[in-house]
Amino acid sequence: MTQLNLAKGLLEAGAVRLSPKAPFTWASGLKSPIYCDNRQLLGFPQWRSAIADALAAATAALSPSLLAGTSTAGIPWAALVADRLDLPMAYVRPEPKKHGMGRQVEGPHADGQRVVLIEDLISTGGSSLRCVAALQREDATVLQVLALFSYGLPAAELAFDQAGVPLRVLADFEALLAEATASGILDADDAAALSEWRRDTVAWSRKHE
Repeated sequence: MTQLNLAKGLLEAGAVRLSPKAPFTWASGLKSPIYCDNRQLLGFPQWRSAIADALAAATAALSPSLLAGTSTAGIPWAALVADRLDLPMAYVRPEPKKHGMGRQVEGPHADGQRVVLIEDLISTGGSSLRCVAALQREDATVLQVLALFSYGLPAAELAFDQAGVPLRVLADFEALLAEATASGILDADDAAALSEWRRDTVAWSRKHE
């Protein structure tokens, strides 16, 4: 699966919606011309299977001993990949449970394991890296964070660089813009607005309040 193919799937499934002229409001309160919900892809068997195959190929190349998914959106993709590769699977909560065993990494213990962490979306990278830290506290080696899509924000690139954690995405922001422009979803002005937003999300949001 190429980046452009997945970008097409994201748009066809409604997993990514683009609206520069009528921005979305994120949970943070910021205005954004793009909104992503990759859970929509689970309802499209052809895209679901193709994405799972692509994730499995990328994972197999790293020879992990354990596959982990981020809770909650990374869990179904991790399960599909673990099944294809016959690997044990765990998932990582945003924070430890406040009852029972108080675990943050659920499933097989990660100590001594070589782990690929599956994520659906990278925005600033903070939530993914908190899951990485939870695995590392269990003495796991995180080989890579593997995600379906990234907004390509500078903050995420900086965060992963500073953490020393490799990141790979199946489709990036440039591929999405290229597909959306080629298919007529975006015109040149809209594409420019999205590029401006990515350079400085806060300034763009203030401009469109």
